Amino acid sequence: MDIWSREKRSYVMSRIRSRNTGPEKKVRSILHKIGYRFRLHAKSLPGQPDIVLPKYKKVVFVHGCFWHLHKGCRDGTIPKTGHEKWKTKLERNIKRDKLHVKNLKKLGWKVLILWECEIEKQIEDIKRKLTTFMKND
Repeated sequence: MDIWSREKRSYVMSRIRSRNTGPEKKVRSILHKIGYRFRLHAKSLPGQPDIVLPKYKKVVFVHGCFWHLHKGCRDGTIPKTGHEKWKTKLERNIKRDKLHVKNLKKLGWKVLILWECEIEKQIEDIKRKLTTFMKND
């Protein structure tokens, strides 16, 4: 049973953004501080990656744990209410993510996926991951 009415739940879900989220802004800030310049949401690339570094042919996706079913994360679970509907939707997201990564790699792009829960709790680890990702060819 949901704690909110259908109208309230609908309103809350409608407020969730897919671009310029808090975690995405943190990652952009870290990249900027360590000296990299980038583009955002390149429509010309599969999946419109959150962060695109064309000079290095690298992209970064910042995934929300719920929307992309992050395994092992408490937020990466399918809701009990409307379970089948959510399961179908979220599994479709995962399948689409894999296709986008595959297509980007075919085009010669290197891909890094960062998770919302990591960004919120482990900023130093994220900085290390980004630095390592950018230095490796």
